[in-house]
Amino acid sequence: MKEIYKNPILHYIAVPVIVGLWPLLVWAIYLPNAKQDLKDMMDQYKQAEPAMIEILTLDPGRLDSVDPNDNTAEFTFDRVVDRIASLCSIPPSKCDLNARSVQSSDGQRSQSANVKLTQIDITKFARFLSTIQMRWPGLQCTKVILNQKPGLKDIWDVDVDFKYYY
Repeated sequence: MKEIYKNPILHYIAVPVIVGLWPLLVWAIYLPNAKQDLKDMMDQYKQAEPAMIEILTLDPGRLDSVDPNDNTAEFTFDRVVDRIASLCSIPPSKCDLNARSVQSSDGQRSQSANVKLTQIDITKFARFLSTIQMRWPGLQCTKVILNQKPGLKDIWDVDVDFKYYY
């Protein structure tokens, strides 16, 4: 196999031919595919634009950039979880919060909490999780446990661990 690399035909003919085929390959295959991908993406944008405008009219606060150094609205798990749960139509009786104390390590403060949601459907949980993480960028979901209720099609008990970095 090593003998093929010593053959001058490889160096003087095969390599330039392969290098010369590359622009043809780009022109014949990759460029038309890129144009088709661009057209498909523009069509998808046109289809999604009405939904984006509807979201903007229903919740214009989503466009406000969140400054992580802004401490005007201090984060507290009880206030945030209650607010997001009510936005997601989760009654307080089905939401249990266990927040731990604030800890400091290496100059960074953090707080952990466990949220238990009982007897909710998966769409409410998905909306709860995406909304809370979208509104608070310093909040990380560290663990999710889903337990489906036996005999029920879309009723779940959910155990979620969060960690917030101040």
